[in-house]
Formats: sequence, structure tokens, C-alpha cells
Amino acid sequence: MINDIEDFIQKSADKNGWALQPDETFLKTVKEGLVKNLETYGYYLCPCREGWGNRFKDRDITCPCDYAEADIKESGNCYCGLFLSKEAAAAGKTPQAIPDLRPDEKYPD
Repeated sequence: MINDIEDFIQKSADKNGWALQPDETFLKTVKEGLVKNLETYGYYLCPCREGWGNRFKDRDITCPCDYAEADIKESGNCYCGLFLSKEAAAAGKTPQAIPDLRPDEKYPD
């Protein structure tokens, strides 16, 4: 299953012109979170956010989330730190914590 996740995130990065998190330990943690969420929910729910467990309600935070492009453009990395801009990766930038762009009303009560 981890090979499927690795293939998925690499294809997502390539398709969007992004780089992957360079820290192997951190990358492994995010991959494990994606595997757990795939096994639990049946889809790649962002492991860094609380979801509903409902594919329709969570569609905006299905990896790569709807906010990733704006996050990467503005901050150099997505909310999870899984994906980075190629420029940030080339500069050796370490992903930083960034504000969550997901509106509060999209979170479970």
C-alpha cells in the first residue's frame, strides 16, 4: 500500500510542477497518515486536517487538497508540508507552518 501512496504523491507532484518534502522522516509520517486515511475512509484524506469521514464533505481536503496550489504559491509549501514549490525545494527551504485556508464551517462540529 505504501508503494501506491508513493506513486500517487509523486504523480501529483509531477502533474502540478511541485517537489516533495525532502525530509524522509517527515515524508514517511505523512505517507503513513495517507495510508491510514485510505484504509479508514477509502480516499486520500489529508492527514493534517480533521475531516468528516464523508468523501463529499471532505472533497476539498482530499490530497492534494484544493488549497495546496495557493499555499505553495504564497508560502512555498502546502499546509502539510508534503508538497513544495520547485523553487523552495531548490533553495533548500524547510517547510514552515502556515495558516489553514480551509474555512471553519467546513470542519466537523
